[in-house]
Amino acid sequence: MHMRKRILVTGGAGFLGSHLCERLLQDGHDVICADNFFTGSKDNIRHLIDNPYFELMRHDITFPLFVEVDEIYNLACPASPVHYQHDPVQTTKTSVHGAINVLGLAKRVGAKVFQASTSEVYGDPEIHPQPEEYRGNVNPIGPRACYDEGKRCAETLFFDYHRQHGVNIRVARIFNTYGPRMHPNDGRVVSNFIMQALRNEPITIYGDGAQTRSFCYCDDLIEGFMRLMAAPDDIIGPINLGNPGEFTIKQLAEKVIDLIGSKSKLTFEDLPVDDPLQRKPIIDKAQKHLGWNPKIALEDGLKKTIAYFEKMV
Repeated sequence: MHMRKRILVTGGAGFLGSHLCERLLQDGHDVICADNFFTGSKDNIRHLIDNPYFELMRHDITFPLFVEVDEIYNLACPASPVHYQHDPVQTTKTSVHGAINVLGLAKRVGAKVFQASTSEVYGDPEIHPQPEEYRGNVNPIGPRACYDEGKRCAETLFFDYHRQHGVNIRVARIFNTYGPRMHPNDGRVVSNFIMQALRNEPITIYGDGAQTRSFCYCDDLIEGFMRLMAAPDDIIGPINLGNPGEFTIKQLAEKVIDLIGSKSKLTFEDLPVDDPLQRKPIIDKAQKHLGWNPKIALEDGLKKTIAYFEKMV
C-alpha cells in the first residue's frame, strides 16, 4: 500500500518548484505549494490547480507557516542575479528567515526537510571542478553576496538544527539547471540565448565566451531531489547535483543558434563583477549514495526548452 505523504514545497510555483510539485503528485502525494509569486508564476502550476491533492497558498516564507506535513522541500528564493539583486535585502531574508521558518516547522511537526542550496556557495572557485568539501571563495560584500551568503547561512542553519534539535535534513547544492518554465527574462544564459535566437537578435556573450558552465536538465535534477529525500537518514549532504558535462558559453550559444536555425550573430560585452569563470560539479557522492546520474543530453534538453519558449515569442 502506497503511503500518501503530505508534502510542502516552498517556491512551488517557480521553475524547479513547479516541476517538483508535478513529480510529487505523479508519485501519489498530497502537495501544498507555497509561493509569494515574486519570481514564481501561476502559469507554471495552472495545470495542477484542479488536482484535488494539490493546494496553492500565497505565502511569503519570511513569515512562519503553520501546516501539518510529513516532508518539506525549501525552494523559495529568487535564483537569478537579475531577480535576487532587485531587492538584495529581501533575498537574504528569504534565504535566512525562510530557513529558520521551515526548520522551525520541521522541528514542530517532525517533518523531514530538504534545502535547495546552490553551487554559488563555492563563489568564484579556486578549485576546479568543485567537490562538496570545498569551502568556497565568496566576496561577502559584493552584489552577489545577498544570494551566495544567504544560501551559505541557510546551510549553517540546517546543520545546526540537525545537530541541536535532531531535525532530519537533506541539503543539495544545485548547479546550473535549465528547462521549460524557466523565466524568460531572468538573465540566465540558456533562457537569454534561446529568446535572442528565436527573435534573430544578436546573442550577447559576456567576456570572451570561454567561461564554462555545466547544464543539467530539470527532470534529471528533480530525480536527484527525490533520491536524496528517500536516502537513509545518515545521508544528509551537502550533495552536489548537476551535470558534469562542461561547455563554454560560446559553445552553448552556437548550439542554440544551430537547433533553432536562427540568423543571430554573437556579440561580446564585458564580464559582470564576481561572475564565476568555471562551474562544474563533482558528483561522486550523488552517484555513490543516491545512484544518481543525469541522463538527458544537452541537445535533447535544449530542444524541449526551445519548444517551450517558442510559444512565448
